[in-house]
Amino acid sequence: MPDTDVVDLDKKKVGKVQLDDSIFGMSSHPSIVHEAVVMQLASRRQGTASTKTRGEVSGGGKKPWKQKGTGRARAGSIRSPLWKGGGTIFGPLPRDYGYSIPKKKYRTALRAVLSARFKEGAITVVDRIEIEGPKTKMLVQFLGRLGLEGKVAILMDQINSNIERAARNLPGVKVLQIEKLNVYDLLNARQLLIPQQAVGRLVEVWS
Repeated sequence: MPDTDVVDLDKKKVGKVQLDDSIFGMSSHPSIVHEAVVMQLASRRQGTASTKTRGEVSGGGKKPWKQKGTGRARAGSIRSPLWKGGGTIFGPLPRDYGYSIPKKKYRTALRAVLSARFKEGAITVVDRIEIEGPKTKMLVQFLGRLGLEGKVAILMDQINSNIERAARNLPGVKVLQIEKLNVYDLLNARQLLIPQQAVGRLVEVWS
């Protein structure tokens, strides 16, 4: 069973914590991870694109000219798709792009990403995560003392309003609840920050 150092706010080693093989010792599954990411991004699509058919475009109730004798092509409506301002043939309509994959496969993908981050040395376990108030500057200073910058995912086992509110103005920092982890955000982050008390909860939920 692998282990990793636990550090304090000044990045000094204060202990070690055991990491479960089922979460941090898996082999890579690139095809399953890819499938999970594609599914997650598809579910995020709005699917609001919409067009109108000839029956939905306003106007065009009257035949523009008589059927015969004018020398022009016959026409029944000025809202024909052949006309400027007419309806659209086979245009996009609102739809839901979301779909799902088996839960077991998604959990495998998530554990594979966590294992990959551990093998890369991209996981920092800290004895505690706390700031005095919901201030972005405080969170930046906190991460700076740990040597973390860029895209960082903070994994929390319980809601911390100060941390969550402070992270809103940091585009590279994401606060994730253990129960709501997702493959895309873990994969997108370059560093994972986990409080020591959350490690057990991580194993409990995702092993």
